[in-house]
Amino acid sequence: MDDLVGARITSLPDDAFYIADFITAEEEEILLQKITTAPLPRWTHLAHRRLQTWPSALTKSNTLLSAPLPSWLVSPIITPRFDSLGIFADAPHRAPNHVLVNEYLPGQGIMPHEDGAAYYPLVATVSLGAPIVLDLYPKGQQRGGEGEDGQRPQYRILQERRSLLITRKKIYTEFLHGIAETSKDECLDAHSVCNWDLLREPDRYRCGWAERETRISLTFRDVLKVANVGNTMKFLGGR
Repeated sequence: MDDLVGARITSLPDDAFYIADFITAEEEEILLQKITTAPLPRWTHLAHRRLQTWPSALTKSNTLLSAPLPSWLVSPIITPRFDSLGIFADAPHRAPNHVLVNEYLPGQGIMPHEDGAAYYPLVATVSLGAPIVLDLYPKGQQRGGEGEDGQRPQYRILQERRSLLITRKKIYTEFLHGIAETSKDECLDAHSVCNWDLLREPDRYRCGWAERETRISLTFRDVLKVANVGNTMKFLGGR
């Protein structure tokens, strides 16, 4: 992680990093094509968004059945970029083994939440298609965003398309994160956006707002408990 020193979001308590140009426009297009052409059963439809889970969802005991990630999620993101930066070098499996693909249409979001103890406390998120604002709330603060109970996020991170956001340590364990359900992200400036100095296109947001478009996120994590599929089937067969 030493190579990420220049990408650290210095206004946050440890630890978060932001790389604006993590993948190329061509690589983004390939990833979007793979996601949008995935078989319909791959999509899980929730109340406010839809998602894909690779290689599979966790079991009720927060266990991942061992299986490889598809090649299009490995290259060029994990190999060589994650590997060269050593992002998951300290994680138990030394690489992410689980990816959530979330689609956010304009007006869609997700309530402030935490990822929990099923994962190693590090999240690497690649944003595709459009920018979006991630809101951070201290855990002791009442959940919800402004317009629901008046609570404001303590920090806001603007995630541009093709960017990488890494969160770990206190940002993972002591904060909730969420995305407001809005058609426009507003009040964007160098004072409210904590990664403003790391943005690729800060001039685009000097007007103070950004219209929401369809944004897709790739969330890479390391699930701590992994079960071998063969052993699991053998166990179930003996019941």
